Amino acid sequence: MADKLHAKRKSVLEDFHGGSPFVSLKPAASASRLSLRARESAVPALSVALDLALPTNPKSSVTSGLRSALWIGPDEWLVIDQGESDLMAVLSGVSGLFSATDVSHRNTAVIVSGPGAEAVLNAGCPQDLSLAKFPVGACSRTVFGKAEVVLLRVADDTFRVECWRSFAEYVGGLLREAAEDVAV
Repeated sequence: MADKLHAKRKSVLEDFHGGSPFVSLKPAASASRLSLRARESAVPALSVALDLALPTNPKSSVTSGLRSALWIGPDEWLVIDQGESDLMAVLSGVSGLFSATDVSHRNTAVIVSGPGAEAVLNAGCPQDLSLAKFPVGACSRTVFGKAEVVLLRVADDTFRVECWRSFAEYVGGLLREAAEDVAV
């Protein structure tokens, strides 16, 4: 019997690091990601299969254990699972009209945390990311510099910045520059 060889994909952010006394920048842990589009009638069955209620309000997210669902649009979610789940298999028995695409290898993420996190992100993002306007659990597809990103506020001073792998060096470089300039 032939030996099986497995290729190990190196994370584009594997050697990424940065920050300042006011902000920490680090690659997020490996995760499975799913781009999910569904009609309103399919949301209950998908919620049961994913073991979390898909959010239906703009800028909202729901987290259950290691799995989060981020509202991206009226019929669109980004599902992030930091466990070992096969999200496509989880949804394989769901009936109804929906589309699920595994985007695990398309996306990567950076965790931006510390008292200067908002300022670092606002260096390249036009949204008001103040805690009053963008509370814990808020999420949004937006831009950072010239790259499309998805932001998720996971704590008062911590954000998850999801971006496409092809933009990771650019986003990381802008985050590093902004972090060096931040003074609280």
